[in-house]
Amino acid sequence: MLLPVNVTFGIVLAVLLATAACVAAVAHLGPGRAREMVVAGLRAAVQLGAVSLVIGWAVRSVPLLFAFLLVMYAVAVRTAGRRVTPNGTWWLTALPIGAGVVPVVAVLLLTGLVPVKGIALIPVTGILIGGGLTATVLAGRRALDELATRHGEVEAGMAIGLSDRDARLEVARDAAADALLPGLDQTRTVGLVTLPGAFVGMLLGGASPLQAGAVQLFVLVALMAVQAVAVAVVLELVSRGRLHRDPAVPSPRGARPGT
Repeated sequence: MLLPVNVTFGIVLAVLLATAACVAAVAHLGPGRAREMVVAGLRAAVQLGAVSLVIGWAVRSVPLLFAFLLVMYAVAVRTAGRRVTPNGTWWLTALPIGAGVVPVVAVLLLTGLVPVKGIALIPVTGILIGGGLTATVLAGRRALDELATRHGEVEAGMAIGLSDRDARLEVARDAAADALLPGLDQTRTVGLVTLPGAFVGMLLGGASPLQAGAVQLFVLVALMAVQAVAVAVVLELVSRGRLHRDPAVPSPRGARPGT
């Protein structure tokens, strides 16, 4: 067993979580960030404990399996939406995450590379949903921040004849594309800097190093595909003014959302 679940395990976890929160507080890494870390750590403990029990129940039935995956997707959408915007357009984050994850999972199932079994489908789909969530949040936040900061450039683009979409796109594209960097760096340095979870998990499960490497390569390439699609869809939603941070009620002057 890699990590024995005992009292020492709990104490070390508590110390690490307290350290993270204290550093965030002392270094002033954002208002309320230390509290968020503590809450996130406690939630992770409760959620992983619950998931450990639920997975054993969900893998026994295909309908329960897909219901569990839908819950994972819904939580990811809500989490991403809250990070990107506080208004009612948050639910549109369902589109980039779904557009990235669903086709990839469908290909995996149709080709038989991943069987319709919870023990295989849940972790793979979870990794892909997590990657889609991260890319959606980073791309959405960066694009909207850039539009707010460079609002004058958007107006200038419109003044020279660009459409609203094209003017926003010119300003937001590079910022949104930065969301791909974590995935690219992870893929470039795999095996040299880190040994990701899928590789280590396969080795611990008794697979050969070659099998573990193949699975990890597959996961990394699939993640890049998911994240590329998610970023492209987010950028389109932002550039069209669908996903924005303006109040849901139009301003008296009739300003368009996202401008």
